[in-house]
Amino acid sequence: MNDFTHFDHQGRALMVGVGEKAETRRVAVAAGRIEMQAATLAMIRDGATKKGDVLGVARLAGIMASKRTADLIPLCHPIALTKVTVDFTLDEAANAIDCSAMAETYGRTGVEMEALTAVGIALLTIYDMCKAVDRGMIISSVRLMEKLGGKSGHWQAET
Repeated sequence: MNDFTHFDHQGRALMVGVGEKAETRRVAVAAGRIEMQAATLAMIRDGATKKGDVLGVARLAGIMASKRTADLIPLCHPIALTKVTVDFTLDEAANAIDCSAMAETYGRTGVEMEALTAVGIALLTIYDMCKAVDRGMIISSVRLMEKLGGKSGHWQAET
């Protein structure tokens, strides 16, 4: 269990101590995808859903969720975020929407979980707003794409 930072030597859960770490700029980028029927994507693209601007609401939901990550994931530190962005790209050929989120802070711990939470909740919000017309939507590929800052430096996912 010693390789996992959120467990002590006896395997008990703990919140990692970050008090001795240096404050640095920390950035994380996460991404994910939701696949749907062509008609559902067209409704989102054309603003024709009964619930309104799906991507606008999903963007706000993702940003709001990133700020609440420590309330959702038990061992995450509350972080003062300095910037969060949530963006969408429509992939009409695949009947999908790709979501990316960037979270930034100046602090002692990273923001990977905040970026991942933003993506997950943004995609779930799209699902929620469109489920009346397409219950078969598939959320997939939620993952960390890049992180900067801290002791481990820069990391980027293989593409």
